[in-house]
Amino acid sequence: MRQRTLGRQGLTVSEISYGAMGTAFAYGPSDDTASITAIRRAHELGVTHFDTAEMYGWGEGEKLLGNALAPIRDEVTIATKFGLTPTFAPNSRPEHIREVVDNSLRNLSVEVIDVLYQHGPDPDVPVEDVVGVMKEFVDAGKVRYLGLSNTDAESIRRAHAVHPISVLQHEYSIFAHDSEQFFPVLEELGIGLVAYSPLARGFLSGAVKSREHYDAGDIRQMIPWWAPENFDQNLSIVTELTKIAEGKGVTLSQLALAWLLAKKDYIVPIPGSRDRERVAQNIAAADLELTAEDLARIDEIAPRGGIGGRGM
Repeated sequence: MRQRTLGRQGLTVSEISYGAMGTAFAYGPSDDTASITAIRRAHELGVTHFDTAEMYGWGEGEKLLGNALAPIRDEVTIATKFGLTPTFAPNSRPEHIREVVDNSLRNLSVEVIDVLYQHGPDPDVPVEDVVGVMKEFVDAGKVRYLGLSNTDAESIRRAHAVHPISVLQHEYSIFAHDSEQFFPVLEELGIGLVAYSPLARGFLSGAVKSREHYDAGDIRQMIPWWAPENFDQNLSIVTELTKIAEGKGVTLSQLALAWLLAKKDYIVPIPGSRDRERVAQNIAAADLELTAEDLARIDEIAPRGGIGGRGM
């Protein structure tokens, strides 16, 4: 597995990494045994960076990931996030940040968090104050690198002026192009991009189903790509993309991940799966090289991403 450098502070990770949200949140019933097996299989195949958050099961996701990575802790980097409440309201007050980060260290059973993100902006707390508290943990040796998630370009600049930001995490896939607006500021400041939901929350997995196939609490019930008025159009996009993938002898998910890797050399996608075979399939995307013609054809098929927008 090749490595990519995120930011200018020394963070280096596998070019395909692992997002652990689905092990504890959003995509139906969890299976801890399968998740741990999948996480360890990812590492066996070269993945060195694993991403979680407090809100993924409100600590349960962190505990699971910490357990899975305990035998190989020194061989990987771990990222987590703070900044939300159980009602999904923002909360980045300094005292809350300190409480959550201390809890995350315990949940993960680690002495240091490799990457700490603010999960999203808090309109009641200036980002300078937020990063000031995050810097306290860097100075104390409890956090190595800082990141922001789901924010805006102005906040990135303001945060970076307080302490160097190594990475922005934002949704990016063939179906969601919002992240491209950040390329100029990321390149100016030397910040990497971690692309979450690189398979469009499953729409680009090669096994997409309509809403009635998912549990009532499944996050896809709320995403416009699956809305009845959009689903068939998006399925048509998937059909055309699948033709490209089949022509190359790869899966749709591999094509989607290779598309991200080809966009910029500072982009790292974090697909997640509880299935060890699916994990292996995703990682194999690192071997697929897309041509300029391939990229142009993909952008022609989905020029604005998925129909209806990502909605989150």
